[in-house]
Amino acid sequence: MTIDLRTLDPEDWDAWYSMLDWSFGGVPEAPEERELWRDLTELERSLAAWDGEEIVGSYGVFSFGLSVPGGAVVPAGGVTMVGVAATHRRRGLLRRMMRRGLDGIRERGEPLAVLTASEAGIYGRFGFGVASQSLAADIDCGQVGVAAPPGAAEIRLRVTEPAEALARCEELYARLVPTRPGMLERRPGWEKLSLLDPPQDRAGASPRRCVLAEGPDGELLGYARYALKPAWGADGYPAGTVHVRDLDAAGPAAYGALLRHLTEVDLMRVVRLRHRPVDDPLLHLVSDVRRCALRVGDRLYLRPVEVGAALAARAYATEVDVVLEVTDPFCTWNEGRWRLAGGPKGAVCEPTTAAPELALDARALGAAYLGGASLASLAGAGLVTELRPGALAATATAFASPLAPWLPHGF
Repeated sequence: MTIDLRTLDPEDWDAWYSMLDWSFGGVPEAPEERELWRDLTELERSLAAWDGEEIVGSYGVFSFGLSVPGGAVVPAGGVTMVGVAATHRRRGLLRRMMRRGLDGIRERGEPLAVLTASEAGIYGRFGFGVASQSLAADIDCGQVGVAAPPGAAEIRLRVTEPAEALARCEELYARLVPTRPGMLERRPGWEKLSLLDPPQDRAGASPRRCVLAEGPDGELLGYARYALKPAWGADGYPAGTVHVRDLDAAGPAAYGALLRHLTEVDLMRVVRLRHRPVDDPLLHLVSDVRRCALRVGDRLYLRPVEVGAALAARAYATEVDVVLEVTDPFCTWNEGRWRLAGGPKGAVCEPTTAAPELALDARALGAAYLGGASLASLAGAGLVTELRPGALAATATAFASPLAPWLPHGF
């Protein structure tokens, strides 16, 4: 039977989202979480795949701004809510939806597409590379201390309700976005994601709290949202867990004060952090990194939708002038030779007929775009080919970022 792809109508949202729920295991979300995603869904950018009267596929795009090296915030289409009914797998439906979706992103003038993947092997064939990774840590606070950076003693800590401090925290988050690549500029409505705390999802933990780090003049310098899950070990000693939801700070003093506070909560044995940057300062503040159960995983996937506009939108660590030979079988308009010239103050990237100096595909370019994956490392895997001696080292240095890219929250 013919499967019809149509823009999502408001009255079909519940059926569309319920199909998506089943694609991810069928466990219903809390009503407040479902309602938030209803509010955030951009209907005009969402697709429903219909087989007769039944929705068998879903696909959506969020309108984002993504921070890139150099501090600019670049329009990006956030691919989301992708699902195919189990009865309709392996019929090319995902490819059809991705085709429509990336064409729409291009038509809107967004040079980048980004997503997070439920399974790592799905999106490489569509030109998405792993542009940022994330760090997870379980700090054994019974055995690990946290050093206090200079100025930490002047930081005032105050615990409050997350909703009460939301406006101040969002102002601080907005200031931080240009300072690290890979962060999402939160558009109206997205601030509610920080407050989402359904009781059914707490698994025995407390309601979420928020600790504020303020300077001597009362300025907000950092905050952490967290929940406590009390427990007792077989030996009778407390073995609770601090589940950290967010931890953002403007400077080492506030960050150190917050991390120390979280590791010193009474009756707690473990501080659990997820989705942290891979160069998180905690690596240098804890007294014993081996007792932090560190793990690294893939996080943000990125592909250039318009190679020229994407490469011209970011700055570069050093001056660069290189001709790239790009292959992109899914977005063929990107294929060909591109001359990238620029540096710390900006860049231009235009088609050229000059001899190529590096060859790579869209997936490798997406992985390197934010500075998270080195072009030299990708070359070691055979994903980048040096065609002029010296071009690889110079270009890899230019693409680097002083701070690792980081996606603070999913979508």
